[in-house]
Amino acid sequence: MVFSSHIFLFYFLPIFLAIYYLLPFKWKGFYVRNAFITVMSYIFYGWLVPWFVILMFITSYKDFICGRIISKPGQLQWKRKAALVFAIVADLSLLGFYKYYMFAMDNVNHLIQLFGGGPHTFFIYTVLLPSGISFYTFVALSYTIDVYRGDALPARNFSMFSCFVGLFPHLIAGPIIRYSSVAEQLDNRKHTLAQFSSGTALFMLGFAKKIILANGAGEVADMVFGAKGPGVINAWWGVIAYSFQIYFDFCGYSDMAVGLARMMGIEFIKNFNAPYHSKSISEFWRRWHISLSSFIRDYLYFPLGGNRKGVGRTYFNLAVSMFLCGLWHGAKMTFIVWGVFLGGIMILERLRGKKGLYDWLPGFGQIACTFVLMLFSWVLFRSPTLHQALAYWGAMFGVTPSGTSALLLRNEAFSPRHIFDMVLCALVIWQPVQAHEWVGKLSPVKMALCVVVFIIAIATMFTQTFNPFLYFQF
Repeated sequence: MVFSSHIFLFYFLPIFLAIYYLLPFKWKGFYVRNAFITVMSYIFYGWLVPWFVILMFITSYKDFICGRIISKPGQLQWKRKAALVFAIVADLSLLGFYKYYMFAMDNVNHLIQLFGGGPHTFFIYTVLLPSGISFYTFVALSYTIDVYRGDALPARNFSMFSCFVGLFPHLIAGPIIRYSSVAEQLDNRKHTLAQFSSGTALFMLGFAKKIILANGAGEVADMVFGAKGPGVINAWWGVIAYSFQIYFDFCGYSDMAVGLARMMGIEFIKNFNAPYHSKSISEFWRRWHISLSSFIRDYLYFPLGGNRKGVGRTYFNLAVSMFLCGLWHGAKMTFIVWGVFLGGIMILERLRGKKGLYDWLPGFGQIACTFVLMLFSWVLFRSPTLHQALAYWGAMFGVTPSGTSALLLRNEAFSPRHIFDMVLCALVIWQPVQAHEWVGKLSPVKMALCVVVFIIAIATMFTQTFNPFLYFQF
């Protein structure tokens, strides 16, 4: 189930909220509302493919048991370490199988072909990637590691922990929440009208970002990236459109997730902080998908040594972290090269020290340079193969010849409606006020504006035939 569907908006969410607020928070020591959240989250997750919930349950139960072993008073250190290693290996093995089996199989077949074998010599079966497995795996894994480190107290019971892992607002595409950040809220939280109103407004704005802005820009991106030899102007226009699409798609989802959690009295972290205002790639990565960048920093970069073991080791740790970040996004060479590309630029920025690569430019110029570098990286992120990414880069610089349909494509991509969509995206991105701050103090006028925008977004949704969230594939 997706947030931007009539089933969720008109059936699931109203029913969930109505029953949620009719139920007591606790009854005879049992957390009734948390249990209800868990049940509804499993329904939400297994709506299209019910057996996916089995994998999530296995992950949740395994990490809960490992956390209990680790936190048991007087537990032997070797048993604590064994439980931690088992949790890490089991989580990453499950994630690796479902996410990278097909990628590994394809590469083995290519290798076999080089030695004269058939094109499909190595084939066992097709593996279907469960939606959001990367997100809930990292959520569960962070709990076990934090309990081992002493950064989080163990969950009281499995009901509490399964609610944390399965909490449907973050389940499919994040943010990647930490148990320590929501444990007290799961145990005892207040529900206020101000918090509910703020969450509702943020959900409405996130929904509008997805339906109106992301999907509008996505139409331009899809037609240009799908063309052969789009031409210079079209190629730049298309990748700018994709940069808008992926931002509003993911930021919109994160806003909806935070808003939905607030409706339940739970506060998530802010997952985006105006990333296209960044003056360097390092700053961009601190502002984009904050929950993932902080996860990689805390559970990979720092354990590798961070910047504490010399300059050379720092660059190595940074390169490994960004390589694995790219691999986390998907089993394609384009994602891996995307991570390496960004990691390489971040290393160059560190070589320059605090000055950055283009500190001599005014602030606007630094933001523009960072945006252009991200455009080149988004070509890798959007292209199915490296060959297609190279061809698209070539089109951006006029190296790849324009196709016969380039002129027709330009007329379509630069239609008045598409120009309006792109200008609207740019205005929203580079204006100074962010949605999280804007809904902080709601007034009747602000809420009325949110409702109007929400109604327009709903009307627009019914005119669209396909509007998946891009990050569902991860």
